[in-house]
Amino acid sequence: MCPRLVSLLPVFFSIAYSASLLAAEPAPPTLTLANIYRDDIPLAEYWVSEKYDGVRGYWDGTQLLTRGGMRIQAPPWFTAGWPETPLDGELWAGRGRFAQAVSTIRQAQPNDAAWREIRFMLFDLPAHPGSFSERNIELGRIIAAIRQPWVRHVEQSKVSNVAALRARMARVVKQGGEGLMLHRGTALYRAERSDDLLKYKPYLDAEARVIAHLPGRGKYTGLLGALEVETEAGLRFKLGSGLSDAERHRPPALGCWVTYRYNGINAKTGIPRFARFMRPRGDRECSAP
Repeated sequence: MCPRLVSLLPVFFSIAYSASLLAAEPAPPTLTLANIYRDDIPLAEYWVSEKYDGVRGYWDGTQLLTRGGMRIQAPPWFTAGWPETPLDGELWAGRGRFAQAVSTIRQAQPNDAAWREIRFMLFDLPAHPGSFSERNIELGRIIAAIRQPWVRHVEQSKVSNVAALRARMARVVKQGGEGLMLHRGTALYRAERSDDLLKYKPYLDAEARVIAHLPGRGKYTGLLGALEVETEAGLRFKLGSGLSDAERHRPPALGCWVTYRYNGINAKTGIPRFARFMRPRGDRECSAP
């Protein structure tokens, strides 16, 4: 063999190995995403359920993934006997326990005791060709066949008017819940953001990626003053309020995602109004800003 080719063999093998690793990484699942509820929505067309404050989980028939495509290392018993058909739901540790859910699903070595606290709250069948109403019936059959207490069917029901919807949300929030979700009964499963799926919460929130740590002044001298963040749409702004003293000492890392609350959108700039930090979004992979 030509000496030059021999010298290049390690390079070829390295490239091939790197390519195989990239190919082994699962692509992010294509999921239906929610718009914000508005009072002009025709409620008669929708099923209503509680919005569970957990980590979006997608079972692709062989493995469990987050919305961003992270492979979840669940214990073998947790997914034993699950069907080959994709399942869409929320990995939930209970009301007000989002941080516990994130901590559990991010562990490379699953903690059995922690996973015993997780429920897979299922609300859709992505590969089913029928309407949401039809998918929901079939989902109930599948969950009954799985026969595992941690795999649960999200209860769907109708509301008669806006007043009844608001009253229901108030009850859920009072009990420690996050809000409501609305599924259009006639909708097919579409992997996009649309009015087929709506979220209704007592406040607006969204996600953005940290691109800079801005220094504090005054009582925050030497600490974090604000996070500069960027949305998926490319909008940049600062999050200076809502941060605890501990978060100012150890802020979310650059490239990581956070959730923020806001009060509407500035009509001229598109920037969220009165945006304030809520929490790190630990179910999405960090990336270089």
